[in-house]
Amino acid sequence: MDRAQKEKVVEELGQIFESSGVVVVAHYAGLTVAEMQDLRARMREAGGSVRVAKNKLAKIALEGKPCASIADLLTGMTVLTYSEDPVAAAKVAEGFAKDNSKFEILGGAMGETALDRAGVKAVSDMPSREELIASIAGCIGAPASNIAGAIGAPASNIASILSTIEERAEAA
Repeated sequence: MDRAQKEKVVEELGQIFESSGVVVVAHYAGLTVAEMQDLRARMREAGGSVRVAKNKLAKIALEGKPCASIADLLTGMTVLTYSEDPVAAAKVAEGFAKDNSKFEILGGAMGETALDRAGVKAVSDMPSREELIASIAGCIGAPASNIAGAIGAPASNIASILSTIEERAEAA
């Protein structure tokens, strides 16, 4: 790579470090191309991305960024998984690490908060943005359906009582 290409990579990495909700750093030594493509596909489905870059360039890009604390993790063959959703990249990385022993999660960052291996695991166990929105929508919708049920119930009870009275009158 010439200097202009390196500067472009540093700028791209800087954007990643600034805009991502979570960045997970892992070693990927020994992964096949097919396994790496699988990781990329899983991450893309979850709304995240995977990036392999020279550690030196990544460290330069980290200077002055909120997640600068992960610079110490950038040694050896590292891969960056990241997403805007603060949980997605951690979930996918954890799932992939379970399936592939060669994929070793080192840690990461969530904004200015540095995450160790256990921290990444804890983040991956949290519900995603979509799951939270669904549960909030369910909580908001539940009272409305309860009210509608409560209002509708007496009417149906009255209707069944009237039909019973009507049936008795016809029988007599």
